[in-house]
Amino acid sequence: MSQQLLSLAPILLMFVAMWFILIRPAKKRQQQTQNMQSSLQRGDKVVTIGGLHGVIDSIEDGTVTLKIGENVRMKFERQAIGRVANDEK
Repeated sequence: MSQQLLSLAPILLMFVAMWFILIRPAKKRQQQTQNMQSSLQRGDKVVTIGGLHGVIDSIEDGTVTLKIGENVRMKFERQAIGRVANDEK
């Protein structure tokens, strides 16, 4: 019985290591992204996941309208917002 547990120890150790190296940080980043997307406000400067820069003009349930230029507005899904660029110089 103890021999079987010893043979499973490396596999269990690898699973725990993979959890801390890959899975846990990915879940943390996903949670941070969801928090950022749920706290978007009108007037925030944002960058979409496609690299488009704009200012939030309006927010609906699942969509965000960005003002890209003079008289140019585009509607995106909330999940398409990659990051808020207010703090960038």
